[in-house]
Amino acid sequence: MAKYAILIYEDPAFYADASPEAWGAVLDAHDAFTKQVLELGGSIEGGAALAPTTTATTIKGSGTVTDGPFVETKEALGGFYLVEARDLDHAVEIAGLCPAPGGGVEVRPVVDPTTSPF
Repeated sequence: MAKYAILIYEDPAFYADASPEAWGAVLDAHDAFTKQVLELGGSIEGGAALAPTTTATTIKGSGTVTDGPFVETKEALGGFYLVEARDLDHAVEIAGLCPAPGGGVEVRPVVDPTTSPF
């Protein structure tokens, strides 16, 4: 089994305007997702929701520190899962079930530091 990051990109405006019922529906969708991962033979190794981009602090290569996200975008990284899957196809199948209101997900292999990924 290999490890993959499922990066969840969403429209932050969804959460700014979400009712308590809509927030509950998102939580329920993520609970269902975690069960589906197990049913597909994968496993979740970790993950978390991230605070809004307005809470971000960016440090650029020159050491300049600024408040807020690095780039302006309609969709922002809102959370992630770290999953184990048989291969990329399996990881994509799992990621396709991941809720991402108003956005989408990106699947990226996690680098094994004992081998060169390049």
